[in-house]
Amino acid sequence: MSTGPGADSAPAPTATTTTFSSLRIRNYRLFATGQMVSNTGTWMQRIAQDWLVLSLTGSAAAVGITVAMQFLPMLLFGLYGGVIADRFDKRRLLFVTQAFMGLTGLALAALTLGGVVQVWHVYVMAFLLGMATVVDNPTRQVFVSELVGPAQLRNAVSLNAANFQTARLVGPAVAGILISAVGSGWAFLLNGLSFIAPLAGLALMRTAELHPVERAPRGKGQLREGLRYVAGRPDLIWPIVLVFFIGTFGFNFPIWLTAYVDDVFHGDAGLYGVLNSLLAAGSLAGALFAAKRGVSLLRVTIGAALAFGLLEAVTALSPSLWLFAVLLVPAGMFGLLFNVTANSNVQMRTDEAMRGRVMSLFMMVFVGGTPVGGPVVGWVTDTYGARIGFVACGLISAAAAVFVGLMLARAGGVRIRLDLRRGHQHLRLVPREFAAAA
Repeated sequence: MSTGPGADSAPAPTATTTTFSSLRIRNYRLFATGQMVSNTGTWMQRIAQDWLVLSLTGSAAAVGITVAMQFLPMLLFGLYGGVIADRFDKRRLLFVTQAFMGLTGLALAALTLGGVVQVWHVYVMAFLLGMATVVDNPTRQVFVSELVGPAQLRNAVSLNAANFQTARLVGPAVAGILISAVGSGWAFLLNGLSFIAPLAGLALMRTAELHPVERAPRGKGQLREGLRYVAGRPDLIWPIVLVFFIGTFGFNFPIWLTAYVDDVFHGDAGLYGVLNSLLAAGSLAGALFAAKRGVSLLRVTIGAALAFGLLEAVTALSPSLWLFAVLLVPAGMFGLLFNVTANSNVQMRTDEAMRGRVMSLFMMVFVGGTPVGGPVVGWVTDTYGARIGFVACGLISAAAAVFVGLMLARAGGVRIRLDLRRGHQHLRLVPREFAAAA
């Protein structure tokens, strides 16, 4: 299913899709339902975890370290997870990873409800969860193609994002109520139990209805093979580079929001949950837009990244709580639109036998950059204030979008042409020869 390295060419879907067309497929409905439940629990744990660490230490940098510990395994071992996903039965792999992730939630619940939790306990559990994610993330990403087939892949990727963001709306709100009422431990307990749903969904699937995909045979040098494959494809490597910058600097909301709530707006866990829910509301809108329109052009990915970075910078300078909260909605929308279109672009342009390794690289740079960015952003936030940290990362994200856009245009043999005349398209891509002659 590979295509050439053009800047903005992508294979078109072979069937008409609607916003929720993937849900007509029974196996995908089971998968999506299970993920909705467990994703809600996961967001509850994330909010409770961030607030617990802040309560124990009073430090935004400590929150950054927690986030870094959760994503460090992806940075160290992410490509190996892709090799495993390409080699083995993905449904069976998900049984193992989802069960292990549920157990980490139950262990953290026992420590917290038992009154013995310390910050290093949270670090260890975050690291163990990250180890499971090394295999779980690329496996879930590529398993979608087995559930729905190539015709519905873009729609299913968008609905997965909408699923995640819907859980992000519910999870933080419930977590805020639970933390205020009975403490973080109950949020951890519910998260651990929530993994029963995806395990049940996997068990109930009709394996005969799965779409067969080519598996990579055992062999040496498969990591190098995957890296060479991506290195030779500008239409893959440059979006992944942009994903690294956005993931490392642009998506550090746990650090910023805890700092804004605690230091700028002097709120509590309830306000933290509300701000996360507003961010998720925008993200959900972006995901549903992508699902309905089936957008996958690279120019949409670049434009969404640029808008996301600029909105972060503007939001960071908001003088009041209400304006800050309102601006989180479009920031979430463009951030998620970038994430969905980058994901679907990379998957649709990759050969099936390589998809696990390519998506593991995608996820490695997306979440694996957090161990680098998290502590740095946390330190900047603690040292110079929440506004400086937030605005700097927004500007870095916007600059990366401009740079990658220029590199993709160059690789595709086109140039970006600006035309300010009335009645003309102001910004468009034109062939290099035409641009030089004009």
